Amino acid sequence: METKNHILVVDDEQDLCEILKFNLETEGYEVDTANSAEEALEIGAEKYDLLLLDVMMGAMSGFALAKKLKDEPMTANIPIIFLTARDTENDTVTGFNLGADDYISKPFSIREVLVRVRAVLRRTSDTGYAPHNNIISYQGLELNLDKKTVAIDGEDIPFTKTEFEILHLLLDERGRVFSRQELIDRVWPKDVLVLDRTVDVNITRLRKKIGRFSKCIVTRLGFGYYFDA
Repeated sequence: METKNHILVVDDEQDLCEILKFNLETEGYEVDTANSAEEALEIGAEKYDLLLLDVMMGAMSGFALAKKLKDEPMTANIPIIFLTARDTENDTVTGFNLGADDYISKPFSIREVLVRVRAVLRRTSDTGYAPHNNIISYQGLELNLDKKTVAIDGEDIPFTKTEFEILHLLLDERGRVFSRQELIDRVWPKDVLVLDRTVDVNITRLRKKIGRFSKCIVTRLGFGYYFDA
């Protein structure tokens, strides 16, 4: 029997939570709702496959909740889609810097939400390219493709799904320059609009996380990025 994906919707608009819950359950997902970031923390996010997270809430914003979850190893890799009326470029970049997998501006159509949810969950369960072996390593940097973890000198580092896939691709085909469009085509789903800047933001985040190996991810101006080993 196929296991249903478990989704948590976090929004202070109770009516919107119920509408999303109904439509997502109609699509076959298991859905819980929370009307505040604090309630979401009480429920416990670690058991969910995806969070739909509003930004503007009460005492704790969606951004603050996302940062807290991304700082915890047990919840760091849970994909997040922000649902928000805040659609300025700075807010979008902030969301992606916090590890968001997608960002949908209100008002939105239910159909759009369902498409984005499907795309993120597909990306979570399928990297889009086949691994050659279960472990990819370079000196003290190690990717475990079964556990979807990254370790530096034996210490696990929290990574988002997108960051993991980018590092996997660069490390697996080290020395090859990937243009931004190639990275978009290989890492992101076809039905999601991804800007070049989104790629740059993820590369910047990736470099920060891998510490002394950051210099290995090289920018080839006018062409793209590669892993220099």
